[in-house]
Amino acid sequence: MSLTVKNLTKMYGDKVVVDNLSFEIKEPGVYALLGTNGAGKTTTLRMILGMLASNGGEVLWKGKALNAVEDNVGYLAEERGLYPKYDLLDQLLYFAKLRKVPKKEAMNRIKYWAERLQVTEYLFPPKVKGRKLAKPYKAEQLSKGNQQKIQLMATLISDPELIILDEPLSGLDPVNTDLFKSIIKEEISKNKYLIMSSHQMPTIEEFCSDITILNRGKVVLQGNLNEIKKSYGRVNLLIKCDIDIASYISDFNLTIVNKTPSEYHLKVKSEEEAMTFLGKLIEDKVPLVKFELREPSLHEIFVEKVGDTHEEK
Repeated sequence: MSLTVKNLTKMYGDKVVVDNLSFEIKEPGVYALLGTNGAGKTTTLRMILGMLASNGGEVLWKGKALNAVEDNVGYLAEERGLYPKYDLLDQLLYFAKLRKVPKKEAMNRIKYWAERLQVTEYLFPPKVKGRKLAKPYKAEQLSKGNQQKIQLMATLISDPELIILDEPLSGLDPVNTDLFKSIIKEEISKNKYLIMSSHQMPTIEEFCSDITILNRGKVVLQGNLNEIKKSYGRVNLLIKCDIDIASYISDFNLTIVNKTPSEYHLKVKSEEEAMTFLGKLIEDKVPLVKFELREPSLHEIFVEKVGDTHEEK
């Protein structure tokens, strides 16, 4: 079982917004689709789902053309997609019916996810003796974060095999961010296939093994994230000292990437250069608090690939 995207292309007039994109998810896990605003990420996801017609290419699921109506696919859009004036429970049951989930099973899943996402009170208002029964909640009565929770429930209501998440953590507070992450991990443990689009690079590093970075619709980097980072080498040096070491940095002609009141982030040419620099500091008995040589972060790689060329849209 796998998802294969072959030569996917989208044009608006003469403008190419997704240019011959290909990638494959061979095993369960999370695949990341990255890019700046306007890079073509959401357009790609919509073409994969058949919500938007492509100008070329194909999307295969289990070796056949993906059909988001017939195949068990869950989609969490970045935009809010609930009906604001309809009861939340009725909406979830309606979405379940569209996905051909029997009502009894749908209710069991709704109760489970309501408890996991801490929204039971909005779907099943408590009965209070001697008082009028509370009215069911409507989407417009919920905060943006709680609406996002209901949308995630709708995404997972059919227990989908393939899950597409477009900016799933957008607008969430730290507590609910951790809650969503725990649910993503739960789905991964069930051997689900996930595609995630996100601007939150630490989240991508936490979940995704393979990535594609788009810039103006073109692939600028693609592959296994660990292998990509290894190819750069350990050239990022973080140093914290009890004294100022600006003169040492100047003598070695090292590049300063960033400087805080207590720490330097330097770029070195090689690990050997970093070790020579460390040797000099030790020889002069410079009081070191931190000396860390590491590979670049995904954030740094992303900025290198698209930082000087992207345009906001």
